[in-house]
Amino acid sequence: SKVPDLDQCPQKKGVVLRVMILKPKKPNSAQRKACRVRLSNGKVVTAYIGGEGHNAQEHSVVLVRGGRVQDLPGVKYHTIRGALDLGGVPNRTTGRSKYGTKKP
Repeated sequence: SKVPDLDQCPQKKGVVLRVMILKPKKPNSAQRKACRVRLSNGKVVTAYIGGEGHNAQEHSVVLVRGGRVQDLPGVKYHTIRGALDLGGVPNRTTGRSKYGTKKP
């Protein structure tokens, strides 16, 4: 499995340990938002936070799914927007289902 820390589950709940800003590898340049999460099985992973802006902070409870980020080494998980403590992306009109945004 490419996402061994999920223990064959589609998603896992976890607690944010810290929120980080990572730099992608060459040739890309950006400030990507990610967080260290302690999953319900006790394992600690780095999960990417997609979308513009987020409300994640230390001790937030988030839902983590598999799926790596191509230009961030070691980031093999995504957080799910709009689930648990992590809100959806505000003012999003297209692709809302991927970012947990309610219908306007």
